[in-house]
Amino acid sequence: MIDPDKARFEAIAHGGIDAFRRGDTATARQAFETVTASGRGSAQLWLVLAQCCDLQDDRPAARQALGRVLQLDPDNPYALCMQGEIYTRDGDDRAAVSWYERALASANGRTNLPADLVERLQRADAERTAAADRFLGAMQASLAAAGGDANAAGPRFAEALAIISGRSAPQLQQPTSFYFPGLPQQAFYDPADFAWTAGLMAATAAIKAEAMAMMADTGALQPYAEQPRDRPPRDNELFGDPRWSACHLMQGGIPTASAARCPATMAALDGLPIPVIKDHSPMVLFSILAPGMHIPPHHGMLNTRLICHLPLLVPPDCRLRVGNHTRDVREGEMLIFDDSIEHEAWNDSGAPRAILLFEIWRPELSPAERAALTVMFEAVTQYGEG
Repeated sequence: MIDPDKARFEAIAHGGIDAFRRGDTATARQAFETVTASGRGSAQLWLVLAQCCDLQDDRPAARQALGRVLQLDPDNPYALCMQGEIYTRDGDDRAAVSWYERALASANGRTNLPADLVERLQRADAERTAAADRFLGAMQASLAAAGGDANAAGPRFAEALAIISGRSAPQLQQPTSFYFPGLPQQAFYDPADFAWTAGLMAATAAIKAEAMAMMADTGALQPYAEQPRDRPPRDNELFGDPRWSACHLMQGGIPTASAARCPATMAALDGLPIPVIKDHSPMVLFSILAPGMHIPPHHGMLNTRLICHLPLLVPPDCRLRVGNHTRDVREGEMLIFDDSIEHEAWNDSGAPRAILLFEIWRPELSPAERAALTVMFEAVTQYGEG
């Protein structure tokens, strides 16, 4: 059926566009409202109507028009940004942030975005950050008024406050191979809670001397990350990269030739709660990170262990992030962490960084659980063999 009024409404719409381009928002709005009232409004026409209403600071009308845009085009990033901008002007940060996050998510992965949209999304991101800062400030002010502060409540509360404010995201265990339920989601552990750490740190100088001797022997080093031989290739930029290298003292539970050259190191580890699992553990090595090297964010294989770092050769500007927590790396100061939580490391100095790296059982696992896990891990390795 031919629409006899189509040409007339198209002419009205074109007249509205011309008026909008001239800056005559009143005439443009009247034209667009005429067309949309006839039921002929496209998502684009409703969007321009919303812009006219917004320029006139008629926020209810702008919201109504944007609602129609999003009924027709739910992921329209312009409309999503505009909703956030209006709520920002209303002083409603919580509502504004929800719209900004939706806008940024809708644009994620899109290519060749118009320059004006890129600019608008950048403003949305900046407004989201500013809103998070205002919210955090308000929460801290409320705590202060009640006679407390986030620091007094402890690091767990401080992290929770950062998460609710949007400045941080929850960082949980995501092991790549095996997950054991019910274990604490704790990034770093306090070395003082482990009776053996004082003795190990006291041996730092002797262990460092052995590590430096091994570093001088390039034949004792190999890339830390290597492509698995019996698995499909994985995309990892660090596979085979000697800028992150390792000198293995125990590998797959077996002492290497390097272990005999490091008696002080091996003696210092004697009696520690290191897993003994056939073909798996102990795992002991010197990890060397070249100058300017960054280990990108990644997750470890298991959440039944903790990774221990004893920093031995540490220039300035070396850091380790685990979840939402970043620690400076300092010579002789143990770092114990759950590597199934996302982590990354930096050596932003001009000299190599070397640490002693090994794993221990998580302290929360009972002797019965450790015994059962040992049997299970060994059975997994043997499964399908011969």
